[in-house]
Amino acid sequence: MTSPLSIVIAGLNYAPESTGIAPYTTGVAAGLRARGHRVRVLTGLPHYPQWRLQPGFDDPAALRTEIDGVAVRRLRHFVPDPPSGLGRVRMEASFGARQAAALPSDDVDAVVFVSPAMLSTAAGLLRLRLGRSNSCPAVGVWVQDLYSRGVVETGAMSGRPAQLAAAFESGLLRAADGVVAIHDRFKSTMTSELRVPAERITVIRNWTHLRPAPVIDRAAARRKLGWDDETVIVLHTGNMGAKQGLEHVIAAAGHAQRHGEPVRFVLVGGGNQRPQLEAAGRGIDTLRFLDSLPDGDYQQALAAADVLLVNERPGVGEMAVPSKLTSYFTTGNPVIAATDADSITAAEIRASGGGLVVAPDDPAQLVRTALELGRDRERAAALGAAGRQFCARTLSQTHAIDQFEQWLTDLVETKARHSKGRRGSHRDAVR
Repeated sequence: MTSPLSIVIAGLNYAPESTGIAPYTTGVAAGLRARGHRVRVLTGLPHYPQWRLQPGFDDPAALRTEIDGVAVRRLRHFVPDPPSGLGRVRMEASFGARQAAALPSDDVDAVVFVSPAMLSTAAGLLRLRLGRSNSCPAVGVWVQDLYSRGVVETGAMSGRPAQLAAAFESGLLRAADGVVAIHDRFKSTMTSELRVPAERITVIRNWTHLRPAPVIDRAAARRKLGWDDETVIVLHTGNMGAKQGLEHVIAAAGHAQRHGEPVRFVLVGGGNQRPQLEAAGRGIDTLRFLDSLPDGDYQQALAAADVLLVNERPGVGEMAVPSKLTSYFTTGNPVIAATDADSITAAEIRASGGGLVVAPDDPAQLVRTALELGRDRERAAALGAAGRQFCARTLSQTHAIDQFEQWLTDLVETKARHSKGRRGSHRDAVR
């Protein structure tokens, strides 16, 4: 075992948020703590994906707590409701200012910033660099989404503003002592477009954050959810935002209804696009919305569905790796990815063998493929088994924590050698 480290992890999202980035930040913090390291977390108020403060967290007593042995300090910040570009900037800026002030001033070996949020990461990194010279801890950035790709692929920015966003992200990542990317394609983009040296990037994959599912009575679960045996249930879970492009799923549900196809699309979760999606889907009987589910009910819904869906807006290819895939692959059910053929998501489906890729803007193809998998249970089972094997082989949480522990140990040791070298050079100059 490596010598215990004193580690601070700083990022906006943490448990009890159960989707998006939070389960991975929570998992790494708890995993490192279980291995004997001292881990402290600076995080925000639980608000995602509903974009509203979760009940109970306006109480000052909830701002400092311990979860799985990890000391968690929550910092107050603005929560945009509904979220917008400027609202998110305001949220990151308010969190970033408090995060920078709250970073421990001593007894820290490494600080890991989780990005996004980029503005708060930049504020924290600047405070460490300016506030402490030779004693500055090793600083790492864990990149869950590529911000500069995201603003382009979702249409939020173009031209000069997009170039400035890329320059900002490039400078931020190159200022860190080390960077973790969650996919090889992220690393490629960082080196080719953001000019981050390849040797300073470590790829550590996200994992499935669900505990192993108990044996589920599929028929009983379907009855509980109101799903009959004759209808092919296509289930989409997680955030309903711009990059998901779920208006195409609404169109697919409408297509199924008009043609009398026995397919129902079920969208589980929340997000800033949900009100518009519900309005667009009004009167479509082959469409249903459900609120976010607790882990146990969520696993039952995944197991009870016939097909699990990842849907991405056309043009979204490099900005993110859908976290829902890590859960989907545990179920033994096939996945349909409605996404660009050259996207990261499509590459994951092909690498796993766990599903099929369809065009992101062809509702008829989506319905047709769902029906084919619903009717051909042998093929569906083979795809599902391949996804489960891929998950066990590649997306292991234990392996990820092993890699994080080694990455942090190497980062701290390298930082210490460089700091010692600088001090030695300074003494030689004085002589």
